[in-house]
Amino acid sequence: MAPILEMRGITKTFPGVKALDNVNLSVQAGEIHAICGENGAGKSTLMKVLSGVYPHGTYEGDIHFENEVRSFKDIADSEKLGIIIIHQELALVPLLSIAENMFLGNEMAKWGVIDWDAAHARTRELLAQVGLKESPMTLIKDLGIGKQQLVEIAKALAKKVRLLILDEPTASLNESDSQALLDLLLEFKKQGMSSIIISHKLNEIARVADSITVIRDGTTVSTIDCRAEPISEDRIIRDMVGRSLEDRYPKRVPKIGEMLFEVKDWNAYHHLNSSRQVLKNVSLNVRRGEIVGIAGLMGAGRTELAMSVFGRSYGRNVSGEVRMSGKPVDVSTINRAIDAGIAYVTEDRKHLGLILSDDIKQNISLANLEGVSSGGIIDPHKEQEVAEDYRRQLKIRSSGILQKTLNLSGGNQQKVVLSKWLFSNPDLLILDEPTRGIDVGAKFEIYSIINKLADEGKAVLMISSEMPELLGMCDRIYVMNEGRIVAEMTAAEASQENIMRAIIRSGAQTHEH
Repeated sequence: MAPILEMRGITKTFPGVKALDNVNLSVQAGEIHAICGENGAGKSTLMKVLSGVYPHGTYEGDIHFENEVRSFKDIADSEKLGIIIIHQELALVPLLSIAENMFLGNEMAKWGVIDWDAAHARTRELLAQVGLKESPMTLIKDLGIGKQQLVEIAKALAKKVRLLILDEPTASLNESDSQALLDLLLEFKKQGMSSIIISHKLNEIARVADSITVIRDGTTVSTIDCRAEPISEDRIIRDMVGRSLEDRYPKRVPKIGEMLFEVKDWNAYHHLNSSRQVLKNVSLNVRRGEIVGIAGLMGAGRTELAMSVFGRSYGRNVSGEVRMSGKPVDVSTINRAIDAGIAYVTEDRKHLGLILSDDIKQNISLANLEGVSSGGIIDPHKEQEVAEDYRRQLKIRSSGILQKTLNLSGGNQQKVVLSKWLFSNPDLLILDEPTRGIDVGAKFEIYSIINKLADEGKAVLMISSEMPELLGMCDRIYVMNEGRIVAEMTAAEASQENIMRAIIRSGAQTHEH
């Protein structure tokens, strides 16, 4: 069989980071091709190159589609040829109807007037192809997430799809919706359609894939022909994570004290869709002087857990108990959570962690204005002293404390966020992706700061998508999947394979029940 798609030698560089390094991908006509890899391996970047999100000229290498070299300037360009990508975050407009979403941007019109009869009739045909019986007039917001996913696929069919790309299509679906979606892919395959599915659910891949490409750290590690050899989960896990840990983490001898922070039977529902439970009976604890990690794939519920504990800054119908040093504490608002001794360093430092237009000094004092005030009025000298002190302690590289945080590098911005929360003098520091988007040197410095905090007797709860980081830093690791804690390991028991196995097995179990 001839390949419908060949990507050859694709290299994509962002400032300071090689996201893809000479990646090759070949997809046969009429096959389902799976792409596996850890968070950050480059899977989505590769698909953005293919679909024209990163236009021709911003990457090196060639895309051959249907035996011709192609250079797409944008998504519309690749869609003309029938390359349609459905992202994990669905791109539907909730307040428009199915039919309006279906033809948004390529409306069915006569003489410049939308022909609603034709649009509704065509929508019904397309919905029938994906097994939906809904009326074309139904608003998207009134559909469950599984049906929304099917509407996206019907929309792809409307654009005469030749190659359908699904990015983590079942990440937020329940078991029956996931099975329906996979059955639909197998049905399309019979009709000769080619698909690429990006997924970490190996049981689903085993069910539908004809071949699998594993990407790790931006390079192609292996391509497995599932028709020729049985799929070995262990081999795929090894290909996904196989790398060694060098001395990227400062050494530390933990001095672990008494129990400081406990969460019991914590539940929360989605902030927009109150019927969707995002956190399910989560219980965990951290002692003084201990660094505890939370591992999990995107969408496991780790950030939702951190934010809902930190003053209910996420979620609806949040329930459960939080204790500090054995006593129940009120964390129902952000101020109460801070008063209870909790600080949360967000993963989204640019939008939620900093006021970018303000200088370093103002950002550092933000979470503890009492600390730089007397009689309810900010004391500029005190504020300046505090900022200078943190700038020195955390080695923030800047022209001075009056430099705008907007103009700092990612690593230095992160140090300003850390300074802000350290100045609030918390007992528990929750760090969400503390080194995301930061170069290796700055990472080491941030790790050293985290170790120092633990040595001072603070408790640290660290969320990271980089497994080596958790393994290199943590005394204990909880593994989360689909809103639950599915495993707990000591540093000695934890390995990338064990964490991945806990995630994949728990996923398979929930779906069997």
